[in-house]
Amino acid sequence: MGESAYDVVIVGAGPTGLLLAGDLAAAGVRVAVLEKRREESNLTRAFGVHARTLEQFDARGLADQLIATGKALGRLRLFGSVTVSLASLPSRYPFLLITPQYHVERLLLERAVAGGAELVRGARVTRIEPGRDEVRVTVDHGGDVHTFTGRYVVGADGRHSTVRDQLGLDFPGQSVLRSLILADVRVTESPPEVLTVLGNQHGFCLIVPFGDGWYRIMARDPNWEPPDDVPVTIEETAALVRRVAGTDYGMHSPRWMSRFHSDERQANSYRRGRVLLAGDAAHVHSPAGGMGMNTGLQDAANLGWKLAAVLHGRAGDSLLDTYEAERHPVGRMVLRTSGGLIRAAILRPSLARTARNGIFRAAIAVRPLGDQLRMRLSGIGVRYPASPGSHSLVGQRAPDLAAQDGGRLYTALRGGEFVLVDPGPERPGYEHLVTLRPAEQTTPMLVRPDGYVAWAGAIGPDLDRALPAWGAARMAS
Repeated sequence: MGESAYDVVIVGAGPTGLLLAGDLAAAGVRVAVLEKRREESNLTRAFGVHARTLEQFDARGLADQLIATGKALGRLRLFGSVTVSLASLPSRYPFLLITPQYHVERLLLERAVAGGAELVRGARVTRIEPGRDEVRVTVDHGGDVHTFTGRYVVGADGRHSTVRDQLGLDFPGQSVLRSLILADVRVTESPPEVLTVLGNQHGFCLIVPFGDGWYRIMARDPNWEPPDDVPVTIEETAALVRRVAGTDYGMHSPRWMSRFHSDERQANSYRRGRVLLAGDAAHVHSPAGGMGMNTGLQDAANLGWKLAAVLHGRAGDSLLDTYEAERHPVGRMVLRTSGGLIRAAILRPSLARTARNGIFRAAIAVRPLGDQLRMRLSGIGVRYPASPGSHSLVGQRAPDLAAQDGGRLYTALRGGEFVLVDPGPERPGYEHLVTLRPAEQTTPMLVRPDGYVAWAGAIGPDLDRALPAWGAARMAS
């Protein structure tokens, strides 16, 4: 039996685990990613990348590459005739990017490996043993037993998380939709919209292109809900889509078909000692709103710089408690939002659907309510709790401020460091911080590596106290 030691061991090489691995590797942390799949998969469940996630990719120099793989959707159809415009989002990316999950994974994998992260495929975790100073992870690797030790372990291994189960963490919740059909097919008639979302008394269907001639079908028949292990046929899928859409678009030649059920679940805790959960291991919910992958990626963006600060001695272990304090409420909000949308989407009585459409259209037309929904779905509106007496900006997402030198905030964040936005002259004592001189007058603020405001106000003693609390102080020589 072999043994390998790392600072952080991540279980799961999906989008969440790969973004986290890339951030840690870029920060000089020794990180291994354990993935039970032996090969990369061309199958995907997620297709939508929201504005806030694109901002995180921008802060890593990846946004333009990802956008080139897909199509921008300026309006998001929720159900029936109800759509939400994203054009007014206060972001460089006022749209939903439609691109298969595997493009997201490819870019994040390339970044992580280039930064020095080690990816171990075919590694099935069988045991997690937390200790005082490290965590031992036992792996079955092609019949051989290997042990990986990490000062911290992150379970990003999905809804059936071995890490979560090994820790005995509760994952309460319920099934929302049963017997959902997933199918990858060819069509002879392309749907007129980039993202087709339709529903009536016969069920609902979602149709989205991969961009290479293949289409993903997600559909549900409320009158026929067999167990997940009952095989799906192209005939069943086409008939259901015809009943909902009026046409099956000439679908043929399926390469993959399956059934699954959609749950709403959230772990009671995202942390137990030196082991943390992120992504679907921590929360799962309905596909409504396309928030699943995005929420996991935001988990990783929140956690990575905190782990690095603790491992490099810039902050105490208690900084990791802020991960759960900040992200658990977000996960709960996502469950409620997506749950409300999917329950509205699957209404069957005609009068109920008509009333639903009218109520939602009227609500979205009211600017504050429409903005709230846009900001929630896109992730732009997420803010984290702040200490009593803090400036109103603390905990908010920092806007992409323009700099006097022609740069901007999110390019300044690409080094993975805190950025001090200071409209005043150069000041002694802050030379260790990346500093951005804003092109327009603004409140001085300290922006965290994940693009949220850690502190704001008058530069002086208050900022000096905030720096070590967030792990942004100069390290002792």
